[in-house]
Formats: sequence, C-alpha cells, structure tokens
Amino acid sequence: MWTALLSLIVFCLYGASIVCAVQAARTARTPQGAVGWVVFLLTLPWASVPLYLFLGHHRFRGYRIARRESERVVAGLRAHADATAPDPDRVLVNTRPFEKIAHMAVSRGNGARLLVDGEATFAALFAAIDAARHYVLIQFYIVRDDDLGLELRDRLIAAARRGVKVRFLTDAIGSYRLSDSYVEDLRAAGIDIADPRKQRGPNTRFQVNYRNHRKTVVVDGHTGYIGGHNVGVEYLGQDPAMGRWRDTHVEITGPSVLQLQLVFAEDWHWARGEDLLDHLLWDTRLAQQDANALIVATGPGDRTESGAMMFFAAITAAQRRFWIASPYFVPDLDILAALKHAALRGVDVRLLVPDEADHTIPWLAAFAYFDEVREAGVRVMRYTDGFLHQKVFVVDDTIAAVGTTNLDNRSFRLNFEAMALFFDATVAAQVAAMLEHDFASSTELTRSLEAQSAFIRYGAPLARLFAPIL
Repeated sequence: MWTALLSLIVFCLYGASIVCAVQAARTARTPQGAVGWVVFLLTLPWASVPLYLFLGHHRFRGYRIARRESERVVAGLRAHADATAPDPDRVLVNTRPFEKIAHMAVSRGNGARLLVDGEATFAALFAAIDAARHYVLIQFYIVRDDDLGLELRDRLIAAARRGVKVRFLTDAIGSYRLSDSYVEDLRAAGIDIADPRKQRGPNTRFQVNYRNHRKTVVVDGHTGYIGGHNVGVEYLGQDPAMGRWRDTHVEITGPSVLQLQLVFAEDWHWARGEDLLDHLLWDTRLAQQDANALIVATGPGDRTESGAMMFFAAITAAQRRFWIASPYFVPDLDILAALKHAALRGVDVRLLVPDEADHTIPWLAAFAYFDEVREAGVRVMRYTDGFLHQKVFVVDDTIAAVGTTNLDNRSFRLNFEAMALFFDATVAAQVAAMLEHDFASSTELTRSLEAQSAFIRYGAPLARLFAPIL
C-alpha cells in the first residue's frame, strides 16, 4: 500500500514538473529564464515545483486600468502636449524611445529638487502633507509602524481630520509586518486604504514574485515625490546594523506630476477596482524651473521589456558619461552588453554599488559580473559610508533620473517601478555633483573575483544562477 502511494506521489510530482516546465518554456520572459526553470523542474521536481508555484509566474495580465479607462486622462494630457512641448533647442537627446516606453510625452515647465537623505525627504513629505488642501495620494513598498511610520500615520490622520482626502496604498509583501492596528487607526480617521491583505495585486503566496516597488506621494495634483526611500527608521540611518543610509528622493512640480498621479491611479484601480480619475485634479501648472521631464512607469503588466529598454536607451544615448547608482547589480545580457559597449566606445561608465549587503544573494551575484564589465573599461565604485540604496543615473549633461528601479532582473521584469527622467542640463549637473560626492565616499574595485575571499569566490557563481529572479 505504501509503495503504491509513494509511486503515485512520485508520478504526480513528475507530472506536475512536466506541466510547469512546458508553462515555463512558453511564458518565461527570457531564454535564460526558460532554460533555467525547465532544467530545474525536470531534474529536481520535489524542490522546483513548489518554488515555481511561488516564483515562476510570468506576465501579470490585466493589471492596468489598461489605459482603456485612463485613456481619457492620457488624451487630456496629450491635449496639453502642444502647450507643454519642450523647446527643441533645449532637448539634446532623442527622447522618442523613452516616450514610447512611457506611453506619454516629455513636457517642459517642470521643477526638480533633490532630497539626498531620509531627513530631507521626510521633512519635505511631511511639510507637503501638512499643507495639503484637497487630497494626498501616498504609496510605499515598505511601511513600518516604528517611530517614522507612526509620525507619518499621525500626519495623515491630521490631514484627514481637516478635510483632506487621503488614499493610502502599500505592497502586501513589502509591508507584511505592518500591524492591523496601524491600518485600523488610519481607517478610523476616514483614510481610504487599499488593504494589502485584500487587494487584487501580488498578495497571495502564489504571487510573491510580483511586487509594487513604487514609492509615490502626490499632493493636490501639484507636487509629487518619488525615489528610493521607504517608511522606516533605517531610512533615517537609525538601524545600528546598517548604519548610515544613503538614498535619494526627488520633489517634482509641473506637468510631470500629473503623469505620476496617473500611475498612482492605475495602481489604485488594480488594488481596489476603483476609478479615481474624476476625483483628482488634472490642471497643468508650469514650474518656474522649466525642466523637461517624463515619468516612466514599468512593470510585468507591460507588453514589452520596458524596464530594461529604458536603461538600454539611456546607456546607448551616452556620448561622454554614464554614471549610475544602484544597490543591486544583476543585469540581463542586453544591459550587460550595452554597458560594456559604452565603455568600449570611450564613454566614462561608472557603477556605484554598496560595499555592505542588505540581501546576501544579489550582493554576491554582482561579483560574478564585475570582472566582465571592468575588463571593458567600466569603473566599479563601492560605497563605504554606510549602505547605498539610491537608484539614480546621469547621461552626459542631457539626462538625469531618480526613482525606484534597481539595475537587476527583478526591477526589469518582476516589479512595478517608476523613474522620473529629466532632460535638462541643470538637473543633470545636480545629479552628477551628487554622485561625485558619493564617489568620494567610495573605493574603486580593483581585485578580480579570483582574488576575493572564498565566500565571494565560490558564492558569486552560485548566486548568479538565481539571476532571473534577483
């Protein structure tokens, strides 16, 4: 009896592995991912089938408002396109690839203020929330109910009590430790919450691969914030294990705020099934700074590899320099080739990554790529003044970007991300100066993989095997 039962279990397990392998071959986003899953599923079904059920899902179908419902807002934004079209003499790079990826147009009349640490970021956020008159849209991947999270809660509640409509959205996986009491306090104050435990997004055990990694705040449709900070005291440098936390947000004004607002509306629609478009302000206000800007939102709901293509377009546009800061470096083959090719063309390519690790596997996997890019001329700078978490890049004196997208496959293909791109020499100079300051707090990697410790030398190639999901 036991033999027959065991045989049945083995038969079912291998049958499930074959079904999953066929599904992986049909739907994986890259050939490398398909091969990896198929081999894993057919050789170790007892381990691979459960992992595939957790991590092996692919395109996230039906995510967006589908821009069918938001198309009227997009059309409205396009109606302002002539009024907010950039001066061609001030746009020194081809913006068409970025506009195609974003499904929106670059606009002039935008303001940008860099917020280069947690104190600056949350001081600006809290001041904007306190000054809100109509509504606050707030979304973070991680919200903790520590001192910083409680201060955010209190300010949102105060805003709601003076008649401001507050909508609160977070990710079920990123904020899985957020207490029920925190959510109930917000709800009791009249704050509209997309409960991460009930939303339609990536919240079940079979959807943990998909995460909404965006960090967005929009106040009254006129001021927006986006960047790398989440809500937790570690982002203020108060975690004794991580120490100083180096991160960047940006405050934006002007027409690009409406694009950021549209991205939030799409996320809200998915999470709640509610159309916010008629409840938000869509009037265009030009900022005195007059920068050209575009919000590029990417994710697994897109029909194309939009996250990777955004970086590819930026790297290939570089003529003199491409500097990028990312906490993780697990590129796909296209981005790897683009970085090497840029360096071979004589572009000053610099990659700024943390010396410390917050997640061991992606930190290890990066070492498997460093030799390859360094041989082509890419300079790898390791940040030593705390932990580096910012996601920014600068191209020549023409493009600067601040947002949520890491330089890894997870951000390219599995996470919902967003970047604020500025096609403006002044903003590019500010981001470049910020990165130069960070380079001064870094050491350049000069040792090859073979010269690293045994842990890195043997761990990096193994960690790289997980690249498709890192």
